[in-house]
Order: sequence, then C-alpha cells, then structure tokens
Amino acid sequence: MLRCGLRVEEIAKLTLRAVDLLRSQLFIYEGKGSKDRIVYLSSDAHKVLSTYLKKRASSRIQRVFLVEKGVYKDKPLSVRGIQKRMEHYARKAGLTVSCHQLRHTMATQLLNADADLVIIQDLLGHNQIRTTQRYCKVSNLKVQRDYHKAIEKVMLRHGL
Repeated sequence: MLRCGLRVEEIAKLTLRAVDLLRSQLFIYEGKGSKDRIVYLSSDAHKVLSTYLKKRASSRIQRVFLVEKGVYKDKPLSVRGIQKRMEHYARKAGLTVSCHQLRHTMATQLLNADADLVIIQDLLGHNQIRTTQRYCKVSNLKVQRDYHKAIEKVMLRHGL
C-alpha cells in the first residue's frame, strides 16, 4: 500500500493476473470510480512481493493475498482483515497508523522527492488535482529547496 499508494480495497481485490513483475507494475482494475490504472513497484516492494508469491500457497484463488491460517485459510484476505492486521502491527510497533495514511505518506514522499503533482494524481487515480493536493503535505524542506532553486533562476535572469 505504501509504495504503490493503493487503497485497501485495491489491495484486497488485487489478482495474480494484475501483477507484472517483469515490468515492476501492477494493473489496478476498476479502482474507485471503476477506473483502471497502472502503478509501479519500487525495488523493495518488488522484492517483498516476489518473495511472498514464491512462498504463497498454490491455490485456484486468483486474489494475491490469502489468509494464512485458521478457519479461512487460503481464502482471499478481506478489506477488514487487512485493516485488522494493520492495527495489530501498528499497535505492536507503538504507532498510530491506518491503511489510508499509507496512501497519504506515499503522495507526500513523492512530492518531497520532486515528483510532479500531476504524476502523483495519476498514480493515485484521482480525477481532481485538488484531491491530490489534499493528500500531499509539503514539507518545509521541499518549500525551502524550491524557493532557493527558483530564486537562483530569478537572480540569473536579472544579472544579480
């Protein structure tokens, strides 16, 4: 969720045919608003997903993430199941975090790494740029960096 900016529902619905490890990308079919999009796997997400898929029990179930034990073993992991796991591991790590916050974090990290807002909008599957802007919290470091870069251009243009 963090590296791809996926919604919890998109993780729960992710199928094996939507995973393209050769191109390091995932196809999100019928995300929010029934929109399709492509998201990319970072090297760390690619490595973890590849490892998981090798260890994943072979099953006729096409969903990527399956319950590993208990009554629902080898059934697709539900949205609530993913949320419960997130709550469990957050509590264990002493953090306050939700699935949706990971999406905001990815957007903010990309913006702070100088990704264009329009690119982030596309990756998140937003219709409106305003929605993407609400997701991205610009850090003071980025504001400072952008200011100095812009002011250097201004000074050069004016011969100062």
